[in-house]
Amino acid sequence: MRIAGMIQDSIVDGPGFRFTLFTQGCPHHCEGCHNPETHDFSGGSEVGTDEIIKKLLSNPLTDGITFSGGEPFEQAEDCAVIARAARDNGLNVWAYSGYTFEELIQKTEQQPEVRRFLELTDVLVDGRFVLAQRSLNIKWRGSTNQRLIDVVKSLEAGTPILYAD
Repeated sequence: MRIAGMIQDSIVDGPGFRFTLFTQGCPHHCEGCHNPETHDFSGGSEVGTDEIIKKLLSNPLTDGITFSGGEPFEQAEDCAVIARAARDNGLNVWAYSGYTFEELIQKTEQQPEVRRFLELTDVLVDGRFVLAQRSLNIKWRGSTNQRLIDVVKSLEAGTPILYAD
C-alpha cells in the first residue's frame, strides 16, 4: 500500500484517540488542501498492510482508525483489509474522501472493493474541500459543504444519513 504517513493518538481526525493513516495519491487536487504532498500517486512510501495493522493495534488506548489522504478510496482494497482488522479488534472506522457518498456508491458498480471498504466504515467525511467554504467552526471537517455521513444507516437507507456529531 502506498502511504504518506501514520499518526498515533490524533485528536483532530474524529472522536477519541485515533490512529490516522494518510494514504498517498489523490485525483481531486482541491485548492487549499492541507495535505498537498499526498496528491502524487508515486509519492510517499510502500508499506504492507500487516505492518500498518501491527502499528494500529500496538496502542491499547486507540479508539479508532481514520483514513485520510490523499484519497483512501483510490486504495479501497488495502484500506478494507485494515478496516476489517480494526473492526475485529473493537475499533471504529472513519474515512475522509473527496468523493461524495453518492459518487462512491456509483463507483461500487465497477469497483466492488469500494463497497467493501464502505461497509467497514462507520463515519464518512465526504466531499471535496472548498476553500471558499472553509470554516474553523465545524467539527471534523474543513469546509461547510463536507458532510459527516453515518455509513451503516446510509447503506441501509440507500441515501446519506448525517452522523450526529
